[in-house]
Amino acid sequence: MNELIARLKADAGLTDDQAAKTIAIMKEYIHGKVPPMFSGFVDQFFAGGSSVNEDPLG
Repeated sequence: MNELIARLKADAGLTDDQAAKTIAIMKEYIHGKVPPMFSGFVDQFFAGGSSVNEDPLG
């Protein structure tokens, strides 16, 4: 997640607080768009514990 924060700061000119709020909004938005069974995957992704190549179903 630190990589995403750094990128938001560098590319969009956001402050630490703005970048953190942006990520929180993105997480909430995605939670509202995916089926409940993917909720844990979304949380894991935003916690930095998942990669794109991992199978979300385990």
